[in-house]
Amino acid sequence: MMPNVDTYTFTDSSQKDLLKLVGNIPVRYQGRSYNLPILIWLLDSFPFTPPICQLRPTPNMVIREGRHVDARGRIYLPALHNWDHPKSSVNSLIKEMIAKFEEDPPLASKPSPSTEDPTELLAFVSNLKITEGGGKLERQVNKVTVVGGGDLGMASVLSILAKSKDSIDKLVLVDLSEASAKGGTMDLEMFHLPNLEVSKDLASSVGSKIVVMTANAWSNEQSYVSVVQTNVDLYRGIIPSLARLSPNAVMLIASQPVDIMTYVAWKQSGLPPSRVIGAGCNLDSERLNYILNVELMAQSIGKLAFVIGELSDNKVAVWTPMVPVPNSHSALVTSDATKPLIDRAFDKLKEKGQRSWSVGLSIADVTHSILEDKGKIHSVSTLAQGWCGIGAEVFLSLPCALGGTGSARLAGVALGPEEDTKLRESAMTLSNFLLQLRI
Repeated sequence: MMPNVDTYTFTDSSQKDLLKLVGNIPVRYQGRSYNLPILIWLLDSFPFTPPICQLRPTPNMVIREGRHVDARGRIYLPALHNWDHPKSSVNSLIKEMIAKFEEDPPLASKPSPSTEDPTELLAFVSNLKITEGGGKLERQVNKVTVVGGGDLGMASVLSILAKSKDSIDKLVLVDLSEASAKGGTMDLEMFHLPNLEVSKDLASSVGSKIVVMTANAWSNEQSYVSVVQTNVDLYRGIIPSLARLSPNAVMLIASQPVDIMTYVAWKQSGLPPSRVIGAGCNLDSERLNYILNVELMAQSIGKLAFVIGELSDNKVAVWTPMVPVPNSHSALVTSDATKPLIDRAFDKLKEKGQRSWSVGLSIADVTHSILEDKGKIHSVSTLAQGWCGIGAEVFLSLPCALGGTGSARLAGVALGPEEDTKLRESAMTLSNFLLQLRI
């Protein structure tokens, strides 16, 4: 890989000079060897945050969009999502890239009169040379779709319109309920709010940058497993279609139980884990910081607090140093000196409930960070496997930097014995519960 400095264009069209690595990776497919051209950008915060990886197809090649590659050639891998310095490295990342691309090649030849199979991998890529430079990415339309016309869906729509009125081009509310005329969606249609479309057709979500899932289908079943299974079945009829209509979208899940349903959406959508997140403990984290800074006057501590783990009684509170600039994310830290203060704030937090309008405000907060490509840190439900030694494939709320391409998980933290026990209990409980569901 050849290193040099070049200008990287972010999704909000801002630019920055970054170190990049340019080269080919060798893969074998159907008994033949190929060299795939890739580009690895190293952010200023590297190695604490993962690099940005892209394919570099020639004019005679097309990108095969799939589980690990989007339409623009951006590469998504577990090694990137689970990046944990100093365990993670570029070498281990490339090894995983080779393994994944040998299973599912990301490049194909452009169809021509003599090419019957447009998905056949090009044979001549073994001798490709990479052309430096590249044009500026076209601006993506900031379209957001909210699925679910209940109280939470309505609260989310109104909160998003208020929070992101200057950055959103179109907001679609897809109401799948047959009785929507009795609720607020009819009022939204009557009063013609700007940039808002109300629909009953999932096809209206096509081309969304963010898809917010608020729909629930609670049943009268007796067991908790049966109740959640009803929601899983609802998702099965919706999530794959949403992913197909908006393959580059970030999915934000707010259905309950949020950690379970975010996992279900990830599995059913086929999207990378960085682009499927749950509302999780974001609301609790924002409330905790408010209590600390306003009610307990703790601004001078110079840290941010986050609620992490399962959205249940097992959630825990942790500190992290305040981050002065985007893309410079430090690992979480704990301190015995400040523990009594955060314990007091956490006790106050437990008195707060989660109503539709407050969750809607939290969803709007997360949506705004993605639309604006802010890199702001939120505690959202994300794939927790590999974080602090968690081996189970489960989703838990962890601090993530959110931007236009989804989430980037922060590094792990040395938790106290009590917090560590709760986090591992949640991971085990969720993992065992997921085994009982038909996803």
